[in-house]
Amino acid sequence: MGGKTYRIGEAAELLQLKSYVLRFWETEFPQLDPVRTDKGQRIYSEENLALLRRIKQLLHEQGMTIEGARRILDGSAVQDKDFPEQLVAVPDKHFLNDLQRDLQRVKDLLQGPRRNK
Repeated sequence: MGGKTYRIGEAAELLQLKSYVLRFWETEFPQLDPVRTDKGQRIYSEENLALLRRIKQLLHEQGMTIEGARRILDGSAVQDKDFPEQLVAVPDKHFLNDLQRDLQRVKDLLQGPRRNK
């Protein structure tokens, strides 16, 4: 792990949170996985701190639920620009492929039979 690292107390202090909040968030956000020393102490990287700041923003500043923040972070939802407290589901690739195929069929039906000239 390159760069500056922080113990849980240092990270919590920087983020103005309690250590138990960081430990709880580790159970709720799989992306948050600090390195552990041989003695089991958590060591947070700068990347971990950036993720913690984003989680704090989503939960504390934007008032999202843990589930909503989890969906934002894993990419299965995005925030509505006009209503940041609302989520818009991100469709999966299979859904989009099926939708594109169905739309092509509708387009073909609307155009009618093609005639060779």
